[in-house]
Amino acid sequence: MKYEAVIGLEVHAQMLTASKMFCACSAKFGEAPNAQTCPVCLGLPGALPVLNRRAVELAIRTALALGCSIAPHSRFARKNYFYPDLPKNYQISQYEEPLAVHGALEFAAAGGPRRVGIKRVHVEEDAGKLVHVGAMERAESSLVDLNRCGVPLMEIVSEPDLRTPEEAAEYMRQLRALLMYLDACDGNMEEGSLRCDANVSLRPAGSTEFGVKTEVKNMNSFRNVQRALEFEIQRQAKLLDAGGRVVQETRLWDAEGGATLSMRGKEEAHDYRYFPEPDLVPLAPPPPWIEEIRRSLPELPEARRARFTTRYGLPEYDARVLTDTRARADYFEAVARLAKDPKQAGNWIKDELLGHLNKEGKEIEQSPVPPERLGELLQLLEVGTISGKIAKAVFEEMYATGKPPGDIVREKGLTVIADAGALEAIIEKVIAQNAQAVAEFNAGKAGSKNFLVGQVMKATQGKADPKLVNDLLAKKLAS
Repeated sequence: MKYEAVIGLEVHAQMLTASKMFCACSAKFGEAPNAQTCPVCLGLPGALPVLNRRAVELAIRTALALGCSIAPHSRFARKNYFYPDLPKNYQISQYEEPLAVHGALEFAAAGGPRRVGIKRVHVEEDAGKLVHVGAMERAESSLVDLNRCGVPLMEIVSEPDLRTPEEAAEYMRQLRALLMYLDACDGNMEEGSLRCDANVSLRPAGSTEFGVKTEVKNMNSFRNVQRALEFEIQRQAKLLDAGGRVVQETRLWDAEGGATLSMRGKEEAHDYRYFPEPDLVPLAPPPPWIEEIRRSLPELPEARRARFTTRYGLPEYDARVLTDTRARADYFEAVARLAKDPKQAGNWIKDELLGHLNKEGKEIEQSPVPPERLGELLQLLEVGTISGKIAKAVFEEMYATGKPPGDIVREKGLTVIADAGALEAIIEKVIAQNAQAVAEFNAGKAGSKNFLVGQVMKATQGKADPKLVNDLLAKKLAS
């Protein structure tokens, strides 16, 4: 390749707190516009901020999970800029002295294991939200909703260690999973609680010097992260090939148009006129509190994925799917405690349950089939009370009605026919009705036996024990 891309991500995660960062207003999403505001988050004269302890705890929790060092002292600063959704005309953030530094996120990528450095984790307040009316590039008007203004925000800044759009998208997936395992962020990218800005530049392949970077904003899905970076890399490459130069700027991703659009010239730190926040003292988390938070960390996604492959014998892909969220992994383990075969349990969750949920746009927490019920269904299948075909029909009924599998089997008379005498009579009838298939089997066409098995299963409405049918049919054909 002629060029190498250098990518760093700045991820903004809204923290799962009940109230805002510096006031008691609700941080709940989806309320009527401007209904969750007060003098503090509106920046009215005389209003003073009070730091949200839970937000600091969640940020420390995340930083520890990323292997960061927690600063003994960190300081808040005012980041000054004018924008309609920022009523104070400054954002309370952290700049020179962030909460945590020097961590890493490790994950498996297409090219093998990857380790992406985490430069810093800091806390700040979110801005409000502008709702643009009209096309993105020339909005006719904009409406301001300040409900989000002051919501606790955690910014996680990576080192420029990513090299491809695919890696960047996978980094985002793994970071989102980590945040959700920690209960630090709900990970809802569509609602804006997890957002990503990307810094991307190109340099000649083999070079160690950084090129001129552009910042790309407005990416609200993994697919959009990948698409935006792919477009921006191609745009910069064409520009350099034509003898032009890349200008440092902020660009907006237009998902509908599939292109990045110039938004403004890239600001430098001095443009924001950072200065210490005079109304907040420096943050000095006590070491015993930090250790208490460290001890409370759950098993993290990569560790759980590795345990699922070793303890349960799951394939790597299945383990990855089943540990994608903490709720999904908990569901699997609850089913695996009841079922004899963890692999079969994983397949049912991955293929049947998640298949249904994905069609409806639901998460596993919204499943109408609790793990105990799915475990009961697999137990009925394992002891031979029902066949695999019947199990799928029972599952459909369970998903639609929420009924226990045992009740469905009894009500519909779905128990497997395991009476050899009854099955022999049905097999003899099938053989008599399918003389040609029997002749083909005797002539060496082994597949004809499968046809006859199918006819027996059809005659019993799928209730016959498949293994017993195969054994009895083999004996009849041999005789």
